[in-house]
Amino acid sequence: MIRPTPIDEMINLDKDRYFISSTDTKGIITSANPYFKGISGYSAEELLGQPHSIIRHPDMPRVIFKIMWERIQAGENMAAVVKNLAKDGRYYWVVTDFDILRDDKGDIKGYVAYRKAAPHDTIQAVIPIYKKLLEVEATGGMEASQIELTNILKSMKMRYTDFIEGEIKRSGFLRSVARKLFGKW
Repeated sequence: MIRPTPIDEMINLDKDRYFISSTDTKGIITSANPYFKGISGYSAEELLGQPHSIIRHPDMPRVIFKIMWERIQAGENMAAVVKNLAKDGRYYWVVTDFDILRDDKGDIKGYVAYRKAAPHDTIQAVIPIYKKLLEVEATGGMEASQIELTNILKSMKMRYTDFIEGEIKRSGFLRSVARKLFGKW
């Protein structure tokens, strides 16, 4: 699939609606709700069976996804603020929270991502951080980017999870509501 060329146009999201998608353990999309399909611009046929990175915006530092995958593959919940790329090249910002799907033996069989529109203040908080991480990644790679993120967070006197948890609260994202509305996927 050909990746769209990003354009500098943000999609305004309904702050009360959830995007939901599920993937297998490799990040291959297994389902997507209608709002996710509508905003991303992809049909179900175009999404299902594709890597979730189909919507990855090039403005997103790779280190954020590295941290996310390490956490969820270890069976730990993870939340993130993410800039996604729609099929038409526009972008949208979301706060994402994950559920870990397990089989009857307790082994991880996949993940469900619940997303809501990221508040303006949240976007403004992460843009300079993500920009700096991208600069560091371009010259020093992922390892240097992870060190830079650690240093940024130390200067803020917090861990990445603390930062994101604060942003989730500011976004109005309510995990309990998402799970009550949509249940375990």
